[in-house]
Amino acid sequence: MVDPRELGKEAARIATQSIRDAIERQGTARIVLSTGASQFETIEELIASDIDWTKVEMFHLDEYVGLSEQHPASFRKYLKERFTSKVSLKSVHFVDGEVDYLAKMAALSEELRKAPIDLALIGIGENAHIAFNDPPADFSTKEPFIVVNLDDACKSQQVREGWFPTLDDVPKQAISMSVHQIMQCKHIISSVPHKVKAEAIKKTLESDITPEIPATILKSHSQWSLVLETESAAYIK
Repeated sequence: MVDPRELGKEAARIATQSIRDAIERQGTARIVLSTGASQFETIEELIASDIDWTKVEMFHLDEYVGLSEQHPASFRKYLKERFTSKVSLKSVHFVDGEVDYLAKMAALSEELRKAPIDLALIGIGENAHIAFNDPPADFSTKEPFIVVNLDDACKSQQVREGWFPTLDDVPKQAISMSVHQIMQCKHIISSVPHKVKAEAIKKTLESDITPEIPATILKSHSQWSLVLETESAAYIK
């Protein structure tokens, strides 16, 4: 039986090789990290990998609008506690949804456009969202980051995972990397553990590409690595 820890090891192995290849090819690597309960093991294993982090530039995938960094559900807080405080990165670019967030989003978009992203760790939500691109996702916008409205299925997932006490406590909006921008990354790895993701994985793999199942777009990427474990793969024929 493959469990979440083994999944994390395999995803980190693939990610490590991708990062090393980028550093060998061009001297640096640019990566995007996602957050949430599904990424715990992958991030832990990645930290333990043999990577020259001083040559790695990290971008952040998404963040709630109006949420303080001190809130337990803040993705900036998540990444600072679980990743950036544990490795010596070349530079870090967080999504900040607090004061003047539109100006910050524009500045972050400009920074992102300076060079291609070599690797992105992109989870898949219970409603098959990627980043905070809930169904029906916008497949057409070319903006790197966009403000999105969160649907009830997405907000319910955040409550079940323990990030918020009730549905009403979940912010109504978030800043998210767009689907188009995610697809521009050279290599995408999706680490997807747990039984609650099994239906989303089944729909992703067995459906045509559609904004109603946002993760289906990943199947059109030339270098997409999907890493599952026994529970998340349970409904695949």
